[in-house]
Amino acid sequence: MAAPTVLENEERARDIFRRLFDERDLTDPSWYWADDLITDLKALEMTVHGPDGMADFFTGIFAAMPDFAMEIEDVLAHERGATIRWRARGTFTGAPWLGIQPTGSSLDLPGCDVMRFDPEGRVTENVVYYDGAAFARQIGMLPRRDSPADRAVLAAFNTVTKVRRRVRER
Repeated sequence: MAAPTVLENEERARDIFRRLFDERDLTDPSWYWADDLITDLKALEMTVHGPDGMADFFTGIFAAMPDFAMEIEDVLAHERGATIRWRARGTFTGAPWLGIQPTGSSLDLPGCDVMRFDPEGRVTENVVYYDGAAFARQIGMLPRRDSPADRAVLAAFNTVTKVRRRVRER
């Protein structure tokens, strides 16, 4: 089988997002992801393996944020895959996710996936980048930036850091 073209890889990236996020189609995870898939979710310090692992991951997101949507802002395709810049939106009103209880808070988060495809167009490698602190602030897990609570957390952190440094210097 011939290697996919750049245009075919862009179309494949858009198809993946359309089926996964617009249609929420997880009936055949191997359509999206190769058996040897490795997904590195940088902000979560988490690696997910294989089609079933990714299907479980997205089933959890959709259960936690019933209105979850992800919009493509740009696709930069190349011979081996594509980089997709996206914006995720949703409201954390459903099930707990990764041990976090739902807060009812809204999410509006930009990010990017860097995907490699096999010759059949399935994702073999995906590295996902987004601002984990922004996610935590938006769902209420961390205080709003520059709020009194944020300044208090920062002051406490800096105090502990100074004390630790003094202890090490002794």
